[in-house]
Amino acid sequence: MPVWKKNLWLCCLSCFIVSIGMSQLAPMLPLYLAEMGMKGEAEIARWSGLIFGINFVTLAISAPIWGRLSDRFGRKPMVLRASGWLAVIMLGFGFAETPEHLFILRLIQGALSGFLGAAVPLVAQETPKERSGWALGLFFTSQVSGALVGPLIGGWLIEAWSCRQAFIIVSAWCFLGFLALFFIHETFHPKPQAAAIPMKTVWRELPHPRLIVGLFITTLILQFSLNTIQPIVTIYIAALIPASSHIALIAGAVFAATGIASALAASPLGKLSDRIGASRVLFCSLVAAALCFLPQAFVSTPLELGILRFLVGIASAGLVPSINALIRQYTPSDYLGRIYGLNQSAQFIGISSGSFLGGTLAGFTGIAGVFLVPGILLLLCALWFYIIAHRAEKIM
Repeated sequence: MPVWKKNLWLCCLSCFIVSIGMSQLAPMLPLYLAEMGMKGEAEIARWSGLIFGINFVTLAISAPIWGRLSDRFGRKPMVLRASGWLAVIMLGFGFAETPEHLFILRLIQGALSGFLGAAVPLVAQETPKERSGWALGLFFTSQVSGALVGPLIGGWLIEAWSCRQAFIIVSAWCFLGFLALFFIHETFHPKPQAAAIPMKTVWRELPHPRLIVGLFITTLILQFSLNTIQPIVTIYIAALIPASSHIALIAGAVFAATGIASALAASPLGKLSDRIGASRVLFCSLVAAALCFLPQAFVSTPLELGILRFLVGIASAGLVPSINALIRQYTPSDYLGRIYGLNQSAQFIGISSGSFLGGTLAGFTGIAGVFLVPGILLLLCALWFYIIAHRAEKIM
């Protein structure tokens, strides 16, 4: 097996394990706070939001810093640092005594971890450019699959033991992912002098800086759009079927539809991008995502909403790997960590702003606006990307 394929499979395995661990926090957190003795739904909800959200703030700030260090010291040390630190943080969750402890741990997790932001440049760097679409699609599949399986395993762990013991077990899993990464053979040779070059100079050396900025904005809008629905999906489904006693179950199925579709479609769409070009897959996926978002404002049943969310998942599977493949294609190797770090910042800003503004937007425009506004933004983004990509040596 070629070295790059061995590296890819090891990264996917580690990503799957780590994603299982990372995805368990959101469903565990309210139960853990109650286990600590916190009372009152409002208080638990407030602390859950603070603890969960602070991670994305510190990730957005720290991602470019770690990206620059990966250009200086190599991709593998950064991936080992991120995965190892995540295992330590999860162990810390298992021994936390107060909500303040959890808040501080999540803050430090975002500042010092960032596994996915460290792993994507490694996968992109070690994979031949002509296979990067497939490789990044496969990596995305492992990420989404782990995120889907994680809450199920977390629920079983809590039922079998307790939240505290569940976090300790998750820490052990993350440590296994950390150990797997030691077997990666990195071929990239970092140049400290290149990492010391100021960002202004880096931008001047990029062949198509406007295209890279367009990819950052596309990442932000995509994550904003995907996360606006999270605060209101249960409310929306309750309005569609007010007499149902299975609203939580149906809402969970609607959420899962997007992830399942992404996991199934990422690798085939990655292969397609290698064949016809990542820019074409990205543009078509943006248009498809927009056309699937807009009708969600007018559905009359949860089934219709679930089908549209499934289609959104297929479209997003063509977006994330294509963005990463284009960054790989149009960024010199010496600056790849920094550029991926900036893209990760855009991703986390989109996640946090979408989660926060989704409920606010619904309050101003009604629930329909939570789907119409992202749909319009995605359409405008598709048009803008087409113009930028067409100018960049007519790569569309």
